[in-house]
Amino acid sequence: MNRAVKAVLSVMERLSRRLVNKLILLFTTIIILVVGSLTFISYQMLQKESVSSSIASTSNNLLLVNQNLEEYLKGMEQLSLPQIRYDEIVYAINHESEDYASKMYVEDYLRELYYSRTDLKAIYLYVVKEKKYYAVTKENYNITVRTGSDADISELPWYGKAMSSPANRSYQSFVQPGSDPGYKLNTEDTFMAYHRVLRSIVSREPQAMLSFYFDSTVRDEILRDVPFSGGQHLMFLSPDNEPFYADDPSVYEEMKAAALTEELTESGQGPITFSSGEHKYLIVYNVGEQQGWKLVKPIPYTQIYEAATTARNISFSLGLLFLLLAVILVTYFSNAITKPLKKLSYQMNRFSAGDFDAETEVKGRDEIAYLSRHFNQMVRRTNDLINERYKMKLVEKNAILKALEAEINPHFLYNALQAISTKALKHERLDIADMVDALALTLRYCISGKDIVRAREELKHIGNYLSLQKARFGSRLQVTYDWDESLMELEMPKLSIQTLVENAIKHAVEKVSSMITIDICAKLVERHTVISVRDNGPGFTKERLEQVRSSFLSEWEDRGSEGDSIGLVNLNTRLKLLYGEAAELVIRTDNTGTEMEMLLPRGGVSHV
Repeated sequence: MNRAVKAVLSVMERLSRRLVNKLILLFTTIIILVVGSLTFISYQMLQKESVSSSIASTSNNLLLVNQNLEEYLKGMEQLSLPQIRYDEIVYAINHESEDYASKMYVEDYLRELYYSRTDLKAIYLYVVKEKKYYAVTKENYNITVRTGSDADISELPWYGKAMSSPANRSYQSFVQPGSDPGYKLNTEDTFMAYHRVLRSIVSREPQAMLSFYFDSTVRDEILRDVPFSGGQHLMFLSPDNEPFYADDPSVYEEMKAAALTEELTESGQGPITFSSGEHKYLIVYNVGEQQGWKLVKPIPYTQIYEAATTARNISFSLGLLFLLLAVILVTYFSNAITKPLKKLSYQMNRFSAGDFDAETEVKGRDEIAYLSRHFNQMVRRTNDLINERYKMKLVEKNAILKALEAEINPHFLYNALQAISTKALKHERLDIADMVDALALTLRYCISGKDIVRAREELKHIGNYLSLQKARFGSRLQVTYDWDESLMELEMPKLSIQTLVENAIKHAVEKVSSMITIDICAKLVERHTVISVRDNGPGFTKERLEQVRSSFLSEWEDRGSEGDSIGLVNLNTRLKLLYGEAAELVIRTDNTGTEMEMLLPRGGVSHV
């Protein structure tokens, strides 16, 4: 047992390793539960509907048939009453032994009754006072009237029952063996007898007992209207549950033994169930409204549920076919769903192994396409970050190479400039001393190890740098500042403003002989800090402006041939490396001058 459980668990574990198998198991389980639940529920509903339908249809049929049977019994009662000749027949009965005419009257009366119906087997008239009887039967194709005597009739159950009945009548059944008619009569073809007490109207004393013995022709004709199939049973019971017809008397005996016949009341609640051996029956019955006769029909539940069982079997067959089709479709669609995941997983394995070009194919707009799209974005972003890191390393290496190429001892150079400044002061050449001091401070600022400085430091350096340029250009160079005190602590790339100012000097002051004004200002906008340098020089030509702007977009490996715009290109590259795409270098030019804006994100440095 443990081995079997372990084997099942092992198989389940192997199946659950793949997503497609999990999906197939999941959807197959759901389909089985749905189909099984729907089949079970529909089967239960069909069973209830079958029972209700069988009860309704059978009850209606039994009602109509039972009405016909009671009408048949009512005809027996009407036949037994002499009606307008009652006094005459009673008189004839009282005088038949002494008056021949009365005797003949009685015989003629009995013959007339016998000829009035076709289902009469015999008629007996028992004269109580004389203890004799008249009998009308069909013998050898002749209708004869016989007489006889029998002192034991008054001791029979049916006789006492008729005498004590308020209606002066009784019914006698011949369905069960042992029912004694009291007369020498063969009752094999007789299904019932009707006994009527004839009393004196004056004294109410019983004068005679009139007995009718009926064959089953009319009864069978009426019961033929009840649909009857193999396995079903039919019973016709008197108000006191005595059987007057039973297709199988043993079934009646079993019902009687189970006290089910006592439950057959007109106010019976709910269906009555009866078990006989391996069979289970639903008892549908009708109680007559006139006299309370009962027509009972036990129906096997197997026949009632036959349609429901057939529908259930069909549902299971269709469910099995649907399940097979569904498994095929689920397998197909599960593979279709998981195939992009397999490709994505394969590309992820390549990416984890170091292949940073592992992009997967994107199809559709579902969640898998969303994951694939973002995986590709991650791959591209990783490549961009690697390239940026690589570029920063290149910048660092280039800086080292340039430092090696111009390897000068900063302290020696600074001390030499200080010595020159001291000698100029001794000879009272103050202008030369100021220029040397400005150059020394400029050199010291340039060789400092910081890449990010505060605006206050950068502006101080610009002051030293412009003092050297003013010594060169004199009054032709004018500089104005519009810098808010709140932006003095702003962090920015070192030498960034110098690059913009140097470009203005090169393309404005050096190009013309008139006075040039350079405006340096800083302001805050919604997302950026804007640092601008504007001059009123001749400006860039349109072709030159396009060339500079296109150089900003060139690849790093293609840099080096920008010529005069190398400073701006390097500044733009530094801004992108330090701040990302949020930073920007904007150039505007026309015939009134050139304005260069450096847009720094207000969030600060993103890559340092």
